[in-house]
This record gives sequence, C-alpha cells and structure tokens, in this order.
Amino acid sequence: MSPPPEAGDVTSTDRDRQPTSVLLPTVRWADACDEVAGQLGERDELLVICDTDDDPVADRRGTTPDGVRIVLAGEPEGCSGKANAIAAGMEAAAHDRIVWTDDDFAHPDDWLATLNADYERRGPTTEIPVFVGRDPLARLFEPAYAIGGTAAVFAGGIAWGGAVVFERGDLRDGQDAFLADLRRTVSDDGTLTEHIDVTAANRTRTVPCGGSLRGSVERFVRFFRIVRFHAPRAAAFDVAFAAAFAALCLFAPVVGVTLVTAISAAVYARFGIRRATFLLAGPSVLVAPLFLAYALARRTFVWGGRRYRWRSLFDVEVLPA
Repeated sequence: MSPPPEAGDVTSTDRDRQPTSVLLPTVRWADACDEVAGQLGERDELLVICDTDDDPVADRRGTTPDGVRIVLAGEPEGCSGKANAIAAGMEAAAHDRIVWTDDDFAHPDDWLATLNADYERRGPTTEIPVFVGRDPLARLFEPAYAIGGTAAVFAGGIAWGGAVVFERGDLRDGQDAFLADLRRTVSDDGTLTEHIDVTAANRTRTVPCGGSLRGSVERFVRFFRIVRFHAPRAAAFDVAFAAAFAALCLFAPVVGVTLVTAISAAVYARFGIRRATFLLAGPSVLVAPLFLAYALARRTFVWGGRRYRWRSLFDVEVLPA
C-alpha cells in the first residue's frame, strides 16, 4: 500500500541522534504498543497515555517493557480526550524530540528510525494517512478522504497526528502556548499544524476507519468540523466543490462521473493506493452535499466514547455520550 521509503531514509544510528519521546494515546494495550516498544533505542521512551485508572491499559503499570511508561491524563475539560492526552504526554515526556502516533495502524520495524532520519534531514516531518473503510459508508467516503485527507496532508503542510516528528523548539510560539491551545480545542493535529511548519514524507500509512454506519457518520462530521475551524477557506472550497461536481454528475452524468473518477484514480495512483474504491467517486460526489449539509447542521458529534459540542476553534463542551 505504501510507496517505498525514500532513499537514505534511515541514516542515523541510535548513538548519534537525539533521544526520542513517543506519545501514543490509547485506552487498551494495542499491537501498536508492542510494535513501537520494540523499536526504542536505549535512550528513547514510549509514553502510553490513557485517561484514568479505569482504562484497561492502566493495569499494565509496572509490567511494561523497558522504556515504556503509562501516563494518566485525567478527564478532559473543555477539550477532546485526544488533545488532553497529547498535552499530558508532552508535559510528561523527558526529551525534546517528540513523535506522536496512534494505535490504529501497523508500525513496521523501521518506522521510528525512519522518522528520526527524516527529522535529521529536513526537520519536522509527517507521514501521510490513507483511510480504508471497514463498512459500506466508510468505503463510499474513501475517494473523498484520499483527496481531502491523503493528498491534502501531502500538499498542504498539514501534520497528521498518527506519525509526526518534531522538537519542542520547533513550536513557533513555544510549548506553553501550544499546550494552552490543545487544552481548549478538539483536533490535536489541526492545532499542531497551527504551531509548526511540517514537511510530508513520501510515505503512506494505511489506517482502517469506520466499522459501523454511525461511527462513519460521526467521523465525517468531526473531519468536516476540523477543516471548518482550522481552515475555513478550505471548508468553503470543499462545499463549493461538492455542490459543483454533484450538479455536474447529475445533469451531465457521463462527463461528471468520468471526470471525478479520473481525478480519484490519479490520486490513488500517486499515493500507491491499490483499491477499487476510486470507482465510487461518482456516487460519493452525488451524496456529498447531503452529508456536508448534515455536518453543518449537527451541533454535536461523538468521538472515543464522548460527545462534543464544538462551537468554535477554542470553545468546546464535553458531554456524556
């Protein structure tokens, strides 16, 4: 699924690079925890961050591999659980070099070494997500996520929180200002993008998403809200693009469907996405205005077992799910 790593990606040894703190928010000990723990150098650390003692992963305290710590972030107040976990991890991390990651994709054996080599060569670096649906609606959204997610991260200097490396000194306004913003918003990677200049590596990671129709709808609402608050011009463009292409596909179906399918196929080819879901671009475009209208009308959404009312960039209310 992923293009081959760029030549020379792994260039530094564990002895001649900065030690790294890897932050991995999760409530359960996932495969990703073992994958990353096995890649730590002697001076590196992995912080597995959960909310409270009630989370299953908290039971692993005292039994984790060398270099791994369990961090309790506490319940979020005025921000998402993910943003709260990242903020707690940043405060607990021992090193200046920071890597963020998630528990929902595979980390090959050279993942951490390659990210560190990326940083040595070009500074703050992000990998690129490819979202692969696990239910019919998520699969229908795949062309939209490839264009608005995969291609946008690559071209737009957008940090993806699943795989990004930076150092504290790279934060333009300093760590305190960054953590203050994290603790009053929803999107961790959207907020990081506001505070750092990042370059995308020519590598993708396959991220399964969805699993239920409700979960896919909630994800769509959250993704659109992130774009709306962090990049309002891009959100307006997305709405106009969706409306224009839906009209084209409706009134000139041969031309419209052929065009959007060709665009999706080109994006899939560029990022090595070997899936037939690019053929769903036409149906996806036709229903996109309905889902965008729904996302605009919704006042709350559910993420990670919590319901959020996200009124503006720094106005978040946490509600029972």
